[in-house]
Amino acid sequence: MGSTGEQLGVMKLNDALRKAHGLGLDLVEIAPTATPPVCKIIDFGKFRYDISKHTKDKRPSGSKLKEIKFRVNIDDHDYLTKIRHGEEFLDRGNKVRVQLQFRGREMAHQEFGMQLVHKVRDDLSGMSQVEMEPKITGRNITMTLAPLPANRRKRRFSAPPPNAAEEQEPAVSPTDS
Repeated sequence: MGSTGEQLGVMKLNDALRKAHGLGLDLVEIAPTATPPVCKIIDFGKFRYDISKHTKDKRPSGSKLKEIKFRVNIDDHDYLTKIRHGEEFLDRGNKVRVQLQFRGREMAHQEFGMQLVHKVRDDLSGMSQVEMEPKITGRNITMTLAPLPANRRKRRFSAPPPNAAEEQEPAVSPTDS
């Protein structure tokens, strides 16, 4: 094959080398097992660079593991904030470790902790699949979630609209006093 991709046909090795050197390029064997072997007239340095770039692109960029920590008696607003963060992590393709920590007498009611972890799993089910089931280790319950493929992810908890945080006008008019 020529430097621009056109086929030059079957030719002798000496003729191919002469043609490559005449163009100031190299003769590179692309498919040595084919009969006859396939060679290409190209710049060998650029060829090696393209191959290394291609293999680097194929290398999986390991997803990071993000962690969200909960407590058994978490408030609803705090819970929603943490779920939103979890959705954001999963949306970026990161794995999420959900960790629930017991303190003091909370260990006596581990079933409440398991209920909360199952609620987190159900709330994030549109974005993730369970990689490691909830497991009690010491004073913690740990569960790992892996993101679903991008085309199957559905966010249920999005960030509140920016104008919702602004204060609303009071319903009482100043002339009522």
